[in-house]
Amino acid sequence: MQTISLADAVALIPDGASLMIGGFMAVGTPEPIINELVRQGRKNLTVIANDSAAPGRGIGKLITARAVSRLIASHIGLNPETQRQMLAGELECELVPQGTLIERIRAGGAGLGGVLTPTGIGTSVEEGKRKIEVNGREYLLETPLRADFALVGAFLSDYLGNLQYALTARNYNPIVAMAADTVIVNAESIVPTGVISPDHVMTPGVLVDYLIAHE
Repeated sequence: MQTISLADAVALIPDGASLMIGGFMAVGTPEPIINELVRQGRKNLTVIANDSAAPGRGIGKLITARAVSRLIASHIGLNPETQRQMLAGELECELVPQGTLIERIRAGGAGLGGVLTPTGIGTSVEEGKRKIEVNGREYLLETPLRADFALVGAFLSDYLGNLQYALTARNYNPIVAMAADTVIVNAESIVPTGVISPDHVMTPGVLVDYLIAHE
């Protein structure tokens, strides 16, 4: 794990990269990283996340800046700009049922070949997907998701990169930290190693590649 400045961390992310971003309606989303992506003018990003938040919040800032060309999310209902870009053909948007989305990410992190779910059977969700029968019931085979980078927002990190999340910020963050080639973390506080009890570590430092230093 390497400590790095915010600007240098974002400089590692090229145009066209795929990003998994933690958070639920921006709760747990690493806002400083989002802001720096906008400032550096990233374009053509693929974003995998629960939602696109709202204008001026979290991933919504990337949408407004037209930094995203493809979005894989469970809902976009609270961001009218996401809806507008999708309907105008400016943004490719794949809507995935929420439980299916997190399980596809979990499968990517665990090295699984996919997950079987009955969700979407008999709806447009099943189009183009393989069906598998188990014990007389049909399931859709949903493929795993991985990304080039995971952007994680944590409450605490120690100097080894062990992470702890606060309350509902422990949503997508621990899962996306397992499903990307490079994990970049912004923590609200960085504490000496040992302050976070081993029993309270929610993401082990071995998964973290870069921790953004406080300036």
